[in-house]
Amino acid sequence: MTPSAATGLRLELALVQPVLRTAAAGMWRSDAGLGDRYRRYLRTMHQVIRASVPLMERAAQRCEALPPDPVVTPLARYLRAHAEEERGHDDWLLTDAAVTGMAPGDLTGPGPPAHVAALVGAQYYWIEHGHPVALLGYIAVLEGNAPAPGLAGRLARETGLPGSAFGTVRLHAGLDGGHSDDLDRLLDGLPLDEAQRSAVSVSALYTVAALAELFDRIAEAPAAPHRPSGEPR
Repeated sequence: MTPSAATGLRLELALVQPVLRTAAAGMWRSDAGLGDRYRRYLRTMHQVIRASVPLMERAAQRCEALPPDPVVTPLARYLRAHAEEERGHDDWLLTDAAVTGMAPGDLTGPGPPAHVAALVGAQYYWIEHGHPVALLGYIAVLEGNAPAPGLAGRLARETGLPGSAFGTVRLHAGLDGGHSDDLDRLLDGLPLDEAQRSAVSVSALYTVAALAELFDRIAEAPAAPHRPSGEPR
């Protein structure tokens, strides 16, 4: 018996999950560089998350431009609603960064490096030149790998930064499980054909590899000199 779309995707992701877990463990390892890595994490994830709402809005627009059918109509509705749920999450990262002493420009100023553009940009390509349903694979990976519930507390203890510097980590640990359940229900409710199921799977597996590389780069990058936000740069 063929598994449902959600179950099939979860089974595929389970096979590659160790890659992502290993990369995350390296990023969050307990050593003297953890505070610097956390600041790099904030900068990098802001570059990723600020694209989330535009990605979903563009995918919804593509759905609405296609002839209505049992896939694109509910998919557009889901994407519009989920975009509203995600709106402003990049501002949470700015708030956390300010508590660590970073200036807003530390996050918003630099253009995204190639590995961030590769992670996010592939989704734009598949939305524009494939089928917008591919974006569900990306969403499944990002929301299916929420921070562990105790991570924010451990980071605060080990970095010495205030607990308020970890609001995004704490909030996503609580929110993303419910979002993953919503996505599973959507996947199982859409009458996806084989090409559409494949598009979701390819997107998800690519996202795992690209996200693991992103975590590895955060873990390995040399620490940048840190200046409090009030100092001239």
